[in-house]
Amino acid sequence: MSTNLTRMLISGICLLGLQACANISSPTTGEIRATGDLGVIIKRATGEVQIVNHSSKTTLSEVQGLGDLSHASIVYSRDQRYAYVFGRDGGLTKIDVLKDKIDKRIIQSGNSIGGAISQDGKLVAVSNYSPGGVKVFNSDTLELVATIPASILSHKPANEDGTPVRSKVVGLVDAPGQKFVFSLFDSHEIWIADFASGELELTKYHDIGLFPYDALISPDGRYYIAGLFGEDGMALVDLWHPENGVQRILKDYGKGDKKLPVYKMPHLEGWAMAGDFAFVPAVGQHKVLVVSTKTWQQVAEIPAHSQPIFVMAQPDNRQIWVNYAFPDNNTIQIFNTETYELVNTLTPGPAVLHMEFTPRGEHVWMSVRDSNEVHVYDTQTQQLLKTLNVKSPSGIFFTNRAHQIGL
Repeated sequence: MSTNLTRMLISGICLLGLQACANISSPTTGEIRATGDLGVIIKRATGEVQIVNHSSKTTLSEVQGLGDLSHASIVYSRDQRYAYVFGRDGGLTKIDVLKDKIDKRIIQSGNSIGGAISQDGKLVAVSNYSPGGVKVFNSDTLELVATIPASILSHKPANEDGTPVRSKVVGLVDAPGQKFVFSLFDSHEIWIADFASGELELTKYHDIGLFPYDALISPDGRYYIAGLFGEDGMALVDLWHPENGVQRILKDYGKGDKKLPVYKMPHLEGWAMAGDFAFVPAVGQHKVLVVSTKTWQQVAEIPAHSQPIFVMAQPDNRQIWVNYAFPDNNTIQIFNTETYELVNTLTPGPAVLHMEFTPRGEHVWMSVRDSNEVHVYDTQTQQLLKTLNVKSPSGIFFTNRAHQIGL
């Protein structure tokens, strides 16, 4: 088939409006680019992101002007073309990863702490510290759809101007059925925001435990679990049976009576769930806890190098990769999920902050912040394959997250 005829056929298909054409659009270089093997790396010190290709293990471009990215996270549109970046300064930025540029950007609050995208991809929700609450936006235009103020007037007096006091919101995730689930740090609550009918419906669970600081949702979207900063234990909502309320689990999980030094609270979204077990970073202790997801009871523990922060499972669930808090954050350990045996110990460099597996798990990328590098490892051999220069990297987010619950 001639080149001209091929171009005519492609043009004809695009005129029919097939969505596939959106994913082969040409970026600024003029080259055809698909979205399936792309990713975005946060450069927290410079307010930039780096767009990468994880098949070729290369940097494609940089996008500037994203504000404070000190605790930034990303979700993707359903077609994987757009990355929504949640900045600490309240910025919500929509990046076109095919055109290597900002598509839209707004400042929606004074201080935000992450967000989520709805099951149908039409809504983007942002959790806010200041002012507290959640804002929900149209994912296409970033126009405001709903404001959920998370008022806690019943727990605290009103502000001097008479307006209700708002809680900081943490642990915001998407859930099946056009729902967002989140925790209120100051008023010790979990709320479910349901948009299935087109109108906002709220379900509120009170007195779930003191000061929920982070949360996760299981990969199947069934269980929402909030960690508690003010007391030991966790709070669980079974989203298949929300009428059952909040269940308290892992009553000994936390800082305990001895109040061990905690250099950084573990990230709950960094739990590894493999088969019937969850692998959980212990708080302030040098161990990984093994928890049955059928009973939510601890069944074993794995001695570790230091205080774990992220415990990440490979996509095949055969191994977990663990990074650690300061001052031992130059180390990664890999454990077998069947035997709990140590497979390997790596020392990539100072401040290994984040890991991201390629969709089928053959490689893992990790940010080594204080070396200004991102390392790519083979997960079978644990050998270093590639080093990329990235200024102060933190979060790494590949586009396959677009099709995973809670990511």
